[in-house]
Amino acid sequence: MKKVELYTDGACSGNPGPGGWAFILRCNQTNKELERSDGEPESTNNRMELMAVIQGLLALNEPCEVTLYADSTYVLQGMKTWMAGWKKRGWKRKDGSKLVPVKNVELWKQLDEAMQKHSIHFEHVKGHDGHIENERCDVLAVAAYQRYLTKR
Repeated sequence: MKKVELYTDGACSGNPGPGGWAFILRCNQTNKELERSDGEPESTNNRMELMAVIQGLLALNEPCEVTLYADSTYVLQGMKTWMAGWKKRGWKRKDGSKLVPVKNVELWKQLDEAMQKHSIHFEHVKGHDGHIENERCDVLAVAAYQRYLTKR
């Protein structure tokens, strides 16, 4: 299995508001790197964080050992801890004594599907703390949502 590094970030102008996501995908074995970003005219920060990971995983053409670097505890906790329980409960989460639908469920389902063929290791990076790839992803994500600011 190829080993790759996936760096991701999402951003919004307002929450909700115009949103952008970005990823950097790096394969050290081949010295190849791919950057990609896009956005939506109306989104939330959590949705953009999810989209960055989904799109990064979908960019892989074969099963890989992925080290995912993200500053979103929402995404990392969801992937590592919460998702298994949500799936067992029919994509519902506990809210006190009742079960309620998982927020952003369609994106979580897409992420779940995108994860299936890969082995993923999780690394939390502190956002806006000088991490080179995280800062680059932030710049790309902000540029992606700024395209929608002029259209408002």
